[in-house]
Amino acid sequence: MPDQSAPLLPLEQSLTRHPIDAAVRIGHVHLKVADLDRALAFYCGVLGFELTQRRGSEAAFISAGGYHHHIGLNTWESRGGSPPPRGATGLYHLAILYPTRAALAGALKRLLAAGIPLDGASDHGVSEALYLSDPDRNGVELYWDRPQAQWPRTPEGHLDMYTRPLDVRALLREAA
Repeated sequence: MPDQSAPLLPLEQSLTRHPIDAAVRIGHVHLKVADLDRALAFYCGVLGFELTQRRGSEAAFISAGGYHHHIGLNTWESRGGSPPPRGATGLYHLAILYPTRAALAGALKRLLAAGIPLDGASDHGVSEALYLSDPDRNGVELYWDRPQAQWPRTPEGHLDMYTRPLDVRALLREAA
Protein backbone atom coordinates (compact mmCIF):
# COMPACT_ATOMS: atom_id res chain seq x y z
CA MET A 1 0.00 0.00 0.00
CA PRO A 2 1.25 3.50 -0.72
CA ASP A 3 2.04 5.92 2.08
CA GLN A 4 -1.33 7.34 2.99
CA SER A 5 -0.06 9.44 5.89
CA ALA A 6 0.70 12.41 3.60
CA PRO A 7 -1.92 15.17 3.92
CA LEU A 8 -4.52 15.48 1.20
CA LEU A 9 -4.17 18.43 -1.17
CA PRO A 10 -6.71 21.26 -0.94
CA LEU A 11 -9.96 20.68 -2.79
CA GLU A 12 -9.95 21.81 -6.38
CA GLN A 13 -13.48 23.09 -6.74
CA SER A 14 -13.10 23.84 -10.45
CA LEU A 15 -12.55 20.18 -11.38
CA THR A 16 -16.27 19.34 -11.39
CA ARG A 17 -18.34 21.92 -13.19
CA HIS A 18 -21.35 19.64 -13.62
CA PRO A 19 -21.56 17.08 -10.79
CA ILE A 20 -22.81 13.61 -11.57
CA ASP A 21 -26.26 12.67 -10.24
CA ALA A 22 -25.99 11.92 -6.49
CA ALA A 23 -27.90 8.64 -6.95
CA VAL A 24 -25.20 7.14 -9.23
CA ARG A 25 -23.53 4.01 -7.80
CA ILE A 26 -20.80 1.68 -9.01
CA GLY A 27 -22.89 -1.27 -10.16
CA HIS A 28 -20.39 -4.05 -10.73
CA VAL A 29 -16.80 -4.84 -11.59
CA HIS A 30 -15.36 -7.46 -13.96
CA LEU A 31 -12.06 -9.09 -13.10
CA LYS A 32 -9.75 -10.96 -15.43
CA VAL A 33 -8.67 -14.16 -13.68
CA ALA A 34 -6.32 -17.00 -14.58
CA ASP A 35 -8.44 -19.84 -13.19
CA LEU A 36 -12.21 -19.47 -12.84
CA ASP A 37 -12.66 -22.30 -10.33
CA ARG A 38 -9.91 -20.89 -8.11
CA ALA A 39 -11.49 -17.43 -8.24
CA LEU A 40 -14.94 -18.87 -7.40
CA ALA A 41 -13.47 -20.79 -4.46
CA PHE A 42 -12.24 -17.47 -3.06
CA TYR A 43 -15.15 -15.15 -3.84
CA CYS A 44 -17.94 -17.68 -3.13
CA GLY A 45 -16.24 -20.17 -0.82
CA VAL A 46 -14.41 -17.67 1.41
CA LEU A 47 -16.16 -14.30 1.01
CA GLY A 48 -19.64 -15.83 0.62
CA PHE A 49 -20.86 -14.36 -2.67
CA GLU A 50 -23.46 -16.43 -4.52
CA LEU A 51 -23.06 -17.70 -8.08
CA THR A 52 -25.83 -16.25 -10.25
CA GLN A 53 -24.66 -17.48 -13.65
CA ARG A 54 -21.75 -19.44 -15.09
CA ARG A 55 -20.56 -19.83 -18.66
CA GLY A 56 -18.35 -22.91 -18.56
CA SER A 57 -14.75 -22.20 -17.66
CA GLU A 58 -14.84 -18.75 -19.28
CA ALA A 59 -17.01 -16.56 -17.07
CA ALA A 60 -19.05 -16.45 -13.88
CA PHE A 61 -21.22 -13.81 -12.28
CA ILE A 62 -21.60 -13.53 -8.52
CA SER A 63 -23.65 -11.38 -6.18
CA ALA A 64 -24.87 -10.68 -2.70
CA GLY A 65 -28.58 -10.72 -2.02
CA GLY A 66 -29.82 -11.86 -5.42
CA TYR A 67 -28.61 -8.94 -7.54
CA HIS A 68 -27.75 -10.05 -11.10
CA HIS A 69 -24.05 -9.58 -10.39
CA HIS A 70 -21.75 -7.44 -8.33
CA ILE A 71 -18.62 -9.12 -9.66
CA GLY A 72 -17.96 -10.70 -13.03
CA LEU A 73 -15.02 -13.12 -13.24
CA ASN A 74 -13.70 -14.08 -16.65
CA THR A 75 -10.80 -15.82 -18.37
CA TRP A 76 -11.48 -14.35 -21.83
CA GLU A 77 -8.06 -12.70 -22.06
CA SER A 78 -6.35 -14.16 -19.02
CA ARG A 79 -6.71 -17.97 -18.74
CA GLY A 80 -3.51 -19.29 -17.20
CA GLY A 81 -2.09 -15.77 -17.14
CA SER A 82 0.00 -14.09 -14.51
CA PRO A 83 -0.87 -10.99 -12.49
CA PRO A 84 0.29 -7.63 -13.85
CA PRO A 85 3.73 -6.62 -12.60
CA ARG A 86 4.14 -4.01 -9.88
CA GLY A 87 4.35 -0.56 -11.39
CA ALA A 88 1.81 -1.35 -14.13
CA THR A 89 -1.46 0.52 -14.50
CA GLY A 90 -4.76 -1.18 -13.79
CA LEU A 91 -7.18 -1.78 -10.97
CA TYR A 92 -5.70 -0.90 -7.56
CA HIS A 93 -8.46 -2.70 -5.67
CA LEU A 94 -12.14 -3.38 -5.65
CA ALA A 95 -14.00 -2.41 -2.51
CA ILE A 96 -16.81 -4.45 -1.00
CA LEU A 97 -19.07 -2.46 1.36
CA TYR A 98 -20.50 -4.34 4.35
CA PRO A 99 -23.65 -2.94 5.99
CA THR A 100 -22.37 -3.04 9.59
CA ARG A 101 -19.20 -3.36 11.63
CA ALA A 102 -20.43 -6.78 12.82
CA ALA A 103 -20.80 -7.96 9.21
CA LEU A 104 -17.24 -6.83 8.47
CA ALA A 105 -16.09 -8.69 11.59
CA GLY A 106 -17.81 -11.81 10.24
CA ALA A 107 -15.89 -11.44 6.97
CA LEU A 108 -12.64 -11.16 8.94
CA LYS A 109 -13.52 -14.36 10.79
CA ARG A 110 -14.06 -16.15 7.45
CA LEU A 111 -10.72 -14.88 6.11
CA LEU A 112 -8.87 -16.12 9.19
CA ALA A 113 -10.61 -19.51 9.05
CA ALA A 114 -9.56 -19.86 5.40
CA GLY A 115 -5.96 -18.82 6.12
CA ILE A 116 -6.21 -15.73 3.89
CA PRO A 117 -3.61 -13.18 5.03
CA LEU A 118 -4.37 -9.49 5.32
CA ASP A 119 -2.21 -6.99 3.46
CA GLY A 120 -3.38 -4.24 5.81
CA ALA A 121 -6.15 -2.98 8.08
CA SER A 122 -6.99 0.71 8.43
CA ASP A 123 -9.31 3.10 10.20
CA HIS A 124 -10.03 5.97 7.81
CA GLY A 125 -12.33 7.91 10.12
CA VAL A 126 -15.21 7.51 7.68
CA SER A 127 -14.74 3.74 7.46
CA GLU A 128 -12.83 0.74 8.73
CA ALA A 129 -11.16 -1.42 6.09
CA LEU A 130 -9.40 -4.74 5.62
CA TYR A 131 -7.05 -5.10 2.65
CA LEU A 132 -6.11 -8.39 1.00
CA SER A 133 -5.37 -9.95 -2.36
CA ASP A 134 -7.46 -12.48 -4.25
CA PRO A 135 -5.77 -15.56 -5.81
CA ASP A 136 -4.89 -13.49 -8.92
CA ARG A 137 -3.35 -10.75 -6.75
CA ASN A 138 -6.20 -8.35 -7.45
CA GLY A 139 -6.48 -5.97 -4.50
CA VAL A 140 -9.63 -6.38 -2.42
CA GLU A 141 -10.88 -3.99 0.25
CA LEU A 142 -13.58 -5.14 2.66
CA TYR A 143 -15.04 -2.22 4.62
CA TRP A 144 -17.97 -0.67 6.42
CA ASP A 145 -18.86 3.02 6.55
CA ARG A 146 -19.49 4.79 9.81
CA PRO A 147 -22.68 6.88 9.88
CA GLN A 148 -22.03 10.23 8.16
CA ALA A 149 -22.70 12.10 11.40
CA GLN A 150 -19.55 10.45 12.82
CA TRP A 151 -17.25 11.32 9.89
CA PRO A 152 -14.28 13.53 10.85
CA ARG A 153 -14.54 17.10 9.61
CA THR A 154 -12.26 20.13 9.57
CA PRO A 155 -13.38 23.27 11.43
CA GLU A 156 -14.62 24.53 8.02
CA GLY A 157 -16.81 21.42 7.63
CA HIS A 158 -14.76 19.65 4.95
CA LEU A 159 -14.23 15.90 5.13
CA ASP A 160 -11.03 15.09 7.06
CA MET A 161 -10.24 11.44 6.33
CA TYR A 162 -7.12 9.84 7.75
CA THR A 163 -5.37 6.47 7.79
CA ARG A 164 -4.65 4.91 11.16
CA PRO A 165 -4.05 1.31 12.16
CA LEU A 166 -7.25 -0.67 12.72
CA ASP A 167 -7.54 -2.68 15.92
CA VAL A 168 -8.25 -6.02 14.23
CA ARG A 169 -8.67 -7.88 17.54
CA ALA A 170 -11.36 -5.43 18.65
CA LEU A 171 -13.08 -5.83 15.29
CA LEU A 172 -12.96 -9.62 15.57
CA ARG A 173 -14.75 -9.44 18.94
CA GLU A 174 -17.75 -8.01 17.04
CA ALA A 175 -18.14 -11.20 14.94
CA ALA A 176 -21.27 -13.21 15.63
